[in-house]
Amino acid sequence: MIATDRLQEHIVQLVVLAGRQDLIDEKDRVYMINRLCDRLRVEGFESDRLLARAEAAAGRTSIPERLMQLVEDAVARGVLEDLTDLREILAADLINLFLDKPSVIQQRFEALCRESPRQATDWFYRFCQSSNDIQTRQIARNVVYQAPSPYGVLDITINLSKPEKNPRDIAAARHLRSSGYPRCLLCLENEGYAGRIGHPARANHRLIRIELGGEPWYFQYSPYAYYPEHCIILSHEHRDMHIDRQTITNLLTFVRRFPHYFAGSNADLPIVGGSILTHDHYQGGCYELPMARAGSVMTLSWPAWPEVAAEVLDWPMTTLRLRAAVPEMLTDLAEQILLAWREHTDREADIVAHDEQGPHNTITPIARRRGQAFELDLVLRNNRQSGEHPLGIFHPHADVHHIKKENIGLIEVMGLAVLPARLLTELETVEHYLQGLPVTVAPPHLPWAEQLRRQQHQPLSADEARQVVRQGVTDTFLRVLADAGVMKQDAAGQAALVRFLQAAGARIGQVNRS
Repeated sequence: MIATDRLQEHIVQLVVLAGRQDLIDEKDRVYMINRLCDRLRVEGFESDRLLARAEAAAGRTSIPERLMQLVEDAVARGVLEDLTDLREILAADLINLFLDKPSVIQQRFEALCRESPRQATDWFYRFCQSSNDIQTRQIARNVVYQAPSPYGVLDITINLSKPEKNPRDIAAARHLRSSGYPRCLLCLENEGYAGRIGHPARANHRLIRIELGGEPWYFQYSPYAYYPEHCIILSHEHRDMHIDRQTITNLLTFVRRFPHYFAGSNADLPIVGGSILTHDHYQGGCYELPMARAGSVMTLSWPAWPEVAAEVLDWPMTTLRLRAAVPEMLTDLAEQILLAWREHTDREADIVAHDEQGPHNTITPIARRRGQAFELDLVLRNNRQSGEHPLGIFHPHADVHHIKKENIGLIEVMGLAVLPARLLTELETVEHYLQGLPVTVAPPHLPWAEQLRRQQHQPLSADEARQVVRQGVTDTFLRVLADAGVMKQDAAGQAALVRFLQAAGARIGQVNRS
């Protein structure tokens, strides 16, 4: 098939953009144009006349834009069936033509790391953006803002980045059997995997090999990042999430190696864990999430670890912060706290360590550097359920499910709300309601919307309504975090916290809570 003039321009522009991102050398241009033509099932063409125009247009477009246009053209020509998964497979396959093999990427990363860990991660982050492994075009669709709270500024995201399935996608997926390969979304087998209906395309996916605790681990960036340099650190072995001494050691080892990043682990139990419990992994990034800025409400000490500074954070979820110059001291103390918490029962506070359902107490640990010191946050978690709260006693309660009902994982624990895409239109309707417009608010939001309207003395402008709704969402997210907090911010909750701290061997120091 002969390529149209427009298709020829898009092919050449993609090649020029890839060169500008250092994915190829200028001498590779003709070769890459021919490879793209073959993959897109069009005849080759003379490109010299188009290169000047492509150079001029390069600053006005991007690799994701050009990939999207090439995929759209393939669908229009009947080369590709119009299914979301097949579109992603073709886009990943096209950009993968420009990429080096994993061993070459690894060598480049290690060479840069010997100069500077930050230089290495900066390069790999740019590479993953250029390779479209990080879905920058999709991520840009997210609604992102910050708003104040009594615990400092919180981050709010309405997640619009993951492609929505159309009816044809859903119908195609119904007739598929799982191949069992790759075993999960995090396994090493995803590196270079073409993808299929029901499993994302990963032809352009690259991992960095690292070692933690004498085991092979891998470092990658999240395709649908929620904050800058949102990374995932995953074990080679496909095994369940598990929090223990080795977890703490691994997190501290990672931030020792990459001191500009934080690293944390989701909890290892259902309800309080993340969305993937079947593959051991951590998350991190080069970003200060709100909890990192939290102040102290109580100082603590352990006689056996005088070099460790410890405190209870001023945060809606019960969090202990440990700080020391030597990470091994943090590991030792954190293990003692974890073991004490796993066995701690306090029925007065609805905390039961074990019952016929299994264990209930665990932690969400987060490590970072603070100057030359190492810092470790331990967030206490419990996944018990009850008749009143069937989804979890320490989980968002029913009256806030209209905003957030999913698990509160590592990222939310640290003060970044990841909210479902449905809220985009639902919250717009609430904004219109506050403006006095004739709209029908979805029943789950109606009591909340009426409460917001009662707080106003007159109909609001569009800008005022948006501000009120955004602050209302932030206030509700704060309630979500408070629901997930094991020891509440009242006298009974703080008494329960002291009982646990004393059981864990802590001495209570200065109390700063007013």
